Amino acid sequence: MNAVSGARLRTPEEIALRAGVGFARLLPPGRQVFAERALRLRQLAAGHAMRDYLLLMALVCEAQHERLQQHPAVPLPSTDQADAAAHAGQPLLGATTWAPDPVWQSELRALLDLVLQRLPADSPARAGVRAARELEDAALQRQAERLLATIPLGLDLATAPLIAAGLQLHWTHLASATAAAQPNAFGVTDDATRCPCCGSLPTASITRIGGGQDGHRYLHCALCSTQWHMVRVKCTHCQGTGGIHYQSLQALADSTGPARREAVQTETCDSCGHYLKIVHMDKDPQVEPVADDLATLTLDLLVSDAGFERHGTNLLLLFGDGDDAPPPERGSA
Repeated sequence: MNAVSGARLRTPEEIALRAGVGFARLLPPGRQVFAERALRLRQLAAGHAMRDYLLLMALVCEAQHERLQQHPAVPLPSTDQADAAAHAGQPLLGATTWAPDPVWQSELRALLDLVLQRLPADSPARAGVRAARELEDAALQRQAERLLATIPLGLDLATAPLIAAGLQLHWTHLASATAAAQPNAFGVTDDATRCPCCGSLPTASITRIGGGQDGHRYLHCALCSTQWHMVRVKCTHCQGTGGIHYQSLQALADSTGPARREAVQTETCDSCGHYLKIVHMDKDPQVEPVADDLATLTLDLLVSDAGFERHGTNLLLLFGDGDDAPPPERGSA
């Protein structure tokens, strides 16, 4: 385990900021994001204890990719709405404030039809996919509102990741299309720990390589796949810089030498007791925040047992309470 506390060296991001060096603070999702995620899931599935689930999610991501390429046009925010959101310091496409176009439900069903076509006839996953496919509009909307508001109470955990896949598809299209139509639509928001586009939690953070992003750390949105910059060695929950520690499943790969940084680590904060994973492209250029987070569940269990609470979520694997509770009204806190 490595620790950082007290006085420390400045990160490359801080040096660049002080020197006035420009780099992208926000990376809107590309149209290949789901294809890249599916490929990584298939790579990670080989010999993995969660092989069947990772392959199921790869099928889901492949279906997301296909539907994203032909996503129907939906209303996008106007320049006035973008200006108002920027002035208020709020996300333009807020998960609990931006009403999704009803087409998201038909796109979800088309996505699930693709998954059913490709699942083996004897796959036990077919029942869950079919159950999600057959939900009525009202029930689907209730589940979606809980997912968007991160309310686990009342979620059907068997179908939640599949419904979330439809919401990811819709919001990724929204973020991508809005950024293309209005390059400066997404401004700085009041909460740097949440996505500046939709206000959702991150799944993980990623240190990137190549181009203007080389060496910089970005948080990866669980919902709309946007990445936004955050200085390294900084808690993604309380934004403190003291008491930061890193841990990986093979933190001491060479017991005779210094600790070696692995491609996937947890970044824990002693000050607030939260953690989030960080994936490093310089250690493995193929890492993908959502896929690698999903494939390292053991790491979550270890840091949770140590008393840390996760800042963030992975919508492809959800845990919750089956008790029913009404979701908040759209637009409420």
